[in-house]
Amino acid sequence: MQTRLQKEELVKSLAQKLKDSKAVVFSDFKGLAVKDMTVLRNELREKGIDFKVLKKTLISIALKDAGIEMDLKKMEGQIAIAVSQGDEVEAAKIIAKMAKVNENLKIAGGILGKKILSTEEVMALSKLPSKDELLAKLVGTLNAPVSGFVNVLAGNLRGLVQVLKAVSENK
Repeated sequence: MQTRLQKEELVKSLAQKLKDSKAVVFSDFKGLAVKDMTVLRNELREKGIDFKVLKKTLISIALKDAGIEMDLKKMEGQIAIAVSQGDEVEAAKIIAKMAKVNENLKIAGGILGKKILSTEEVMALSKLPSKDELLAKLVGTLNAPVSGFVNVLAGNLRGLVQVLKAVSENK
């Protein structure tokens, strides 16, 4: 059992993380096996995402302290909170992937910046490419015209070399 002081520190810490966060995902983990919960925690931890299991009242107080108006009482089941301060879609992706494998884990909602998201919106967020994937696509798109231009120039040079070689063979 936690003391009131410990709970206050926990709420204060969570409120600060919520203020600094880019995305938050709420999930219902009722009935989830301990080993599955451990796998989920480890995956989230590898990506730098904080995952906490707290009472709804404590999460509500932290949300209020962070300036986010959200009613957690409407969410059913036992609620866990994943706070991502890095990539906006990473937490949603990991939890959605785990939810496909295990029916006891359900996405209950989320927050993107200061906007409250429904379950459907969090699922849509989980289908978006990550920041790294988008950057790779951007680099590929920017690089395509340059590499095409280089190939055209190289083709002209190859043609010139072949003509010169044919002329030298004839003489």
